[in-house]
Amino acid sequence: MDKPYILHMLTPEKNVSPFDVNMAYDAGWTAAMAYTQVTLDDVAVLVQDAIFSRGPKGVRRTGIFIGGRDMQLAMDMMENARDAMVPPFEVSVFADPSGAFTTAAGLVAAVSRCLKKQHGTSLQDKRVVVLGGTGPVGAAAAVLAAKAGAEVVIMGRQKDKADRVAALCNHSYGADLTGIKGDANDHKMGQLAGAHVVLATAKAGVQVLSSAEIAQATELLVVADVNAVPPPGIEGVEVNDDGKALTGSRQALGVGALAVGNIKYQAQHHLLKAMRESDKPLNLHFEHAFDWAIDHVD
Repeated sequence: MDKPYILHMLTPEKNVSPFDVNMAYDAGWTAAMAYTQVTLDDVAVLVQDAIFSRGPKGVRRTGIFIGGRDMQLAMDMMENARDAMVPPFEVSVFADPSGAFTTAAGLVAAVSRCLKKQHGTSLQDKRVVVLGGTGPVGAAAAVLAAKAGAEVVIMGRQKDKADRVAALCNHSYGADLTGIKGDANDHKMGQLAGAHVVLATAKAGVQVLSSAEIAQATELLVVADVNAVPPPGIEGVEVNDDGKALTGSRQALGVGALAVGNIKYQAQHHLLKAMRESDKPLNLHFEHAFDWAIDHVD
């Protein structure tokens, strides 16, 4: 009898995301086992318990999913999980804290599609402002946009925090080549003056960009919002918008949360399925989600 496909889901939070559990089962995993309030030091023991109990054949039907809400902690947990492997006892690991990595991939892929189809251009040399950018979605999206050739500024309520997140993105994920900068919301209009793209990644129910501000940012080409909870993060952008012209703007187009979420869903499903089907261990995070998304958006 074939061994079941078991996905061990680790999170530092008190609950594993039901969204991620549903996604795991929909991707064909036989069982999704939750481990909550996991610390960084717990990861190696849990991983080795998972891999050594199944034998070299059964271990290929085993995977590790890392959730939580912190980008850096998720990546550190992923590194600890990889370091705990003892060949041939190796399994795939996928980090996607609060769905932030696949959401960021969907966000940047949706914007790239809109720029290409409706403006005939790309993120290369564009100025991108990430509003509410100090969280995991904003930080991951900033890295992806910067690696696509954009000049990126992360905005937050406090400049020192925005600067810290920008420095982390550059040093840990951008090989010090991405040049992401940080700034405070008090300077938003100055940053918007020459912006071509705005990514709204603040928490649900918070509006970070008004129609009046959009009208003043005359260089804007695309604004995109990941918030599906009213009010929208960007005034005038509806959840189903996918390149809709914004009233009061000379050329800006809106991309809404469901247009982003559709790509996010497909990317997460693909990566979870790839883990289950691969003969070799995979190590997956936001860059792999984006690679798939950018290759598969229409």
